[in-house]
Amino acid sequence: MKRIAILIIFLSALFTGFSQDFPERPNPPKIVNDFADVLDQSTRERMEQQLVGFNNQTSTQIAVVTISDLGGYDAAGFAFQLAEKWGIGQKDKDNGILILIKPKTSQSKGRAFIATGYGLEGIVPDAVANRIVDEEMIPRFKKNDYAGGIMAATSVLMDLTRGEYTADGYMKKTRRSGGVLGGFGFIFIIFVIFLVAFRGQKSRHDSVGHSLPFFLLLTMMGSGNRSHSGSWGDFSSGSGSFGGGGGFGGFGGGSFGGGGAGGSW
Repeated sequence: MKRIAILIIFLSALFTGFSQDFPERPNPPKIVNDFADVLDQSTRERMEQQLVGFNNQTSTQIAVVTISDLGGYDAAGFAFQLAEKWGIGQKDKDNGILILIKPKTSQSKGRAFIATGYGLEGIVPDAVANRIVDEEMIPRFKKNDYAGGIMAATSVLMDLTRGEYTADGYMKKTRRSGGVLGGFGFIFIIFVIFLVAFRGQKSRHDSVGHSLPFFLLLTMMGSGNRSHSGSWGDFSSGSGSFGGGGGFGGFGGGSFGGGGAGGSW
């Protein structure tokens, strides 16, 4: 079904003539293209250096594009066609990723989409791309922190494609707290508190027995409420020391087949 959907998108573009609305491949080549002007110059340069260094070391190309108008497309259709038009990724590996952002305005919602090349669909499945958009990008974009959202997303994608952890590992790491397991955890904490308090009643001379329940509660609740965002929230998350390695040599002709996911805010 996915292949059929992407075929429909391409045929629609052919007959509607929207292709003229796509920006041309940047010349000189750039891997970060902020057409919507939501990033300051120093941030753009930092991202460019980071992603070019990652490309030079791994051959995986993670491109960032912000655009102010989708030209009649939904974000998915625009992302797939732009990625194909530019040839993001290597031709023999199809290892490209496009992070597309259409910022929110007073007239329209913001849109974000992560499109993955054929060769990375197993490493970054649709569910993971969706989680990255929902957990790393949109919460920051809602605060108008486009730089932070893009940095968080690229950090996770670099770690995934480099094998720092698996897709399943990321999904487990970012699983929302609460639910059945959260309920059992709370019950267990209460049980431990009452157990220690009961023992403290039998040994009143032992001052530790009286203070332990409150200390234990603070410790366990503190560890249970840690947010995952600090693990992925910046470029230093397992990806900190990429040198420039020279300028960006350009995209390599990679192909896309409909893998990816997005969201709006």
